[in-house]
Amino acid sequence: MSGSGNLPLDYEALAEKKRKALADMQGSEGSSKKARKEDISEGIMDEIMQTLNCGRRRKSSKKRGRRKGRGNKLSPQIQRIVGDATLHYGNGRFKEAITVLKEGVQLEPKFPHLYHMLGLSYKALGDNKRAFQFYIIAGLLKPKDPDLWKLLFTWSIEQENVSLTCHCLSKAIMADPTDISLRYLQASLYDELGDYQKAAESYEQIQQISPDNVEALKSGAKLYQKCGQIERSFAILEGYLEGHQDEADLSVINLLVSMLMQNNAYERALQQIEQAHAIYYSGKELPINLKTKSGICHIHLGDIEKAEVFCSVLQSMAHDHADLVTEVADTFMTLGHVNSALKYYNMLENDDGIDDDHLHHKIAQCYISTGEKVLAIKFLRKALERLENNVDARLNLASLLIEDSKEDEAISLLSPPQSFDLQNINKNSDTSKSWWLNGKIKLKLCNIYRAKGMMEDFVNTILPLVQESLYIESLGIKIKVRRRLRDSDLFERVKKVDDRQTDGVFCGSRPMVTAADRLKASRARKLLQKKAALKEEKKAAALAAGLDWHSDDANDESEEEHFKEPPLVNLLKDEEQQDLIIDLCKALESLERYYEALDIIKLVLKSGHNFFPVEKQQQLRSLGAQMAYYTMDSKHGFDCIKHIVQQHPYSITAWNCYYKVLPRSGKCYSRHCKFLRFFRSKHKDCIPPIVISGHQFTVLSHHQDAAREYLEAYKLLPENPLINLCVGTALINLTLGLRLQNKHQCIAQGLAFLYNNLRLCENSQEALYNIGRACHHVGLVTLAVSYYEKVLAMKEKDHPIPKLPNENWDHAVENHKKDGYCDLRREAAFNLHLIYRKCGAMDLARQVLKDHCTFD
Repeated sequence: MSGSGNLPLDYEALAEKKRKALADMQGSEGSSKKARKEDISEGIMDEIMQTLNCGRRRKSSKKRGRRKGRGNKLSPQIQRIVGDATLHYGNGRFKEAITVLKEGVQLEPKFPHLYHMLGLSYKALGDNKRAFQFYIIAGLLKPKDPDLWKLLFTWSIEQENVSLTCHCLSKAIMADPTDISLRYLQASLYDELGDYQKAAESYEQIQQISPDNVEALKSGAKLYQKCGQIERSFAILEGYLEGHQDEADLSVINLLVSMLMQNNAYERALQQIEQAHAIYYSGKELPINLKTKSGICHIHLGDIEKAEVFCSVLQSMAHDHADLVTEVADTFMTLGHVNSALKYYNMLENDDGIDDDHLHHKIAQCYISTGEKVLAIKFLRKALERLENNVDARLNLASLLIEDSKEDEAISLLSPPQSFDLQNINKNSDTSKSWWLNGKIKLKLCNIYRAKGMMEDFVNTILPLVQESLYIESLGIKIKVRRRLRDSDLFERVKKVDDRQTDGVFCGSRPMVTAADRLKASRARKLLQKKAALKEEKKAAALAAGLDWHSDDANDESEEEHFKEPPLVNLLKDEEQQDLIIDLCKALESLERYYEALDIIKLVLKSGHNFFPVEKQQQLRSLGAQMAYYTMDSKHGFDCIKHIVQQHPYSITAWNCYYKVLPRSGKCYSRHCKFLRFFRSKHKDCIPPIVISGHQFTVLSHHQDAAREYLEAYKLLPENPLINLCVGTALINLTLGLRLQNKHQCIAQGLAFLYNNLRLCENSQEALYNIGRACHHVGLVTLAVSYYEKVLAMKEKDHPIPKLPNENWDHAVENHKKDGYCDLRREAAFNLHLIYRKCGAMDLARQVLKDHCTFD
């Protein structure tokens, strides 16, 4: 029989003892034997796996090792079972083979060949999961079988189980330490997992086994550099060169020099090149790549003459070594040696076989540095023919055209093509990355529009970018915050590290994961514990209050917030872009797009209060308050003017602006009242808020409260005409109430304040009209007629209407185009004709209207 031909059969006493024990077991179990033969319970399998698992194996007080003299000898019954199973398997009776093998597992649970055959049988039946588990058991019992562990490694890759893959690969390497291919696979696996330290160590082990394996050496050095161990990568490469003084791989020298140059160790790189020349190229010329690198090092060290000597070899070989020529030219350009860079760029430009899309743009940048605009424009146009989406080349060309006063050509260069269809942006991913959608392009274009005074084009170009950038800044999307994960995601992170599978062989072993995954799992476990504790507290509180408790897990879950960069970077920090925002708001005001301007002002003041200068913030608030007057929803304007008043509490202009915005505040009225109460408690000697409170009571017909507020202002400023007028009108209005008992006294007091207003206004037409209107209001028609006649006898000149700073009065001027808008004779004549009509003097009434209320 295969697999058992070498087993000894001469221990008859031991076999007889086992047969007797088996017969006793069969007699005691009776009819249950047949059921066990058909199917082994899952508990037996778990017991086997727990026995094999090193993490759960119980310690035994017995001596370790086999019983002396036993060796690897098996009983005849196990040999018969193996033979029968082999026969069943060979004839395709896989279920019968499994039944027989399970009996053998009960008798000899540590015989690996039984588990191997079970794996083969389950594999033939298509049950890959069980087959894999039995193969693992066989591998654990036979750890030095490399072929078996290689097979398990291949299967674990198919199952996409990373931790199991790493474990099987480690076991395969332990079984066959000299197999370099396995170590290559291990290094690649660590590299894919992001564990560059272990990947580099694996490559280093390969190089120790095979000292001439240069690829492993270079890969290890690159990975050490990638994980930040620069000096160790240098030491590995230098150690190889020291051990190969007679002959070394040129690629190792080239890699070492390149890595030294990447870390700005140019003197050390030159020493390595000189040492390589002395050891490996004694009496010969250096290879062209080392010569070129030596020249680049001299360029960085400032020795241009030596650099030219080393790089001159490229003049006759530019076609074959275009990458080296480009590297030399780029180095000259970066360090400011423009003429030398042009010389090497022209080598490539004159060679028709060189296909470098960025070459013309680099040459144009050199000509821009030297001030040769004509040549720069020529090469920039060539660059755009090859690279249409090159934003930098397009911007440089537009700047040169503007310097030559060719604004229209620059606008055409930066404007979207005529075939551009806005609706197809989202359908075509390539179109969404086109050059005309770039923020720098639009910013340059809007600056041209602003300089030419094309306000509408300026607004349409820059407004979407400013709005999107401000929204991103205000919502905090630009800053990458820690995302909130669902509970299912948190459980997955913990499960990846804990490996809580109960049906696997490695259910108790520690999985092989990266340090980052372990850190994530630790955070996830703490967060889950915190959520569970909070949930229990809510549940206990709800039950204590006699309420039904429902879990709110669905509300706690939120989607991941993606990192998003605004189209205009540093919009709130850059001084030039701050001026751009202010100009945009002014342009929106001139185009009467007030709501958009207020929205921008609100976002800027919310997100940019730490970056915008105070003067520019005040300017924006002034614009916001001004535009709030023209809009029905002045919520944003109320915030702006409130801040202005707080900064200038005793400014009449600021309070005038505040009161102009207030009638349109709507829902902000409660905020207004709260603000006035706070302000008056802080500035008790400030008169405008007291007067405004009185006006608000007058609008609500609370004349007694209005009179109280006006008299409070009168105590502070008794000689003010407006305050005397307000007190007088409030007292006159109060006399019309039904609850007032001393009406005559109140009328007399009101008229006294109105006469005081007449004195302070020097008998002006408006003061006379106010007294006549008050007398008319309370029924003193005789006095009212006399004052109306005095008004009719006077002619008032028109006075300009006061306006606030930066206020646009185009709308007001349109409403007051006719002369005489300050003259009150028409109003007085109309009121006088009402008195005449009520007295029955119809002729006088008609005559008054004819003389003063008709137009020729």
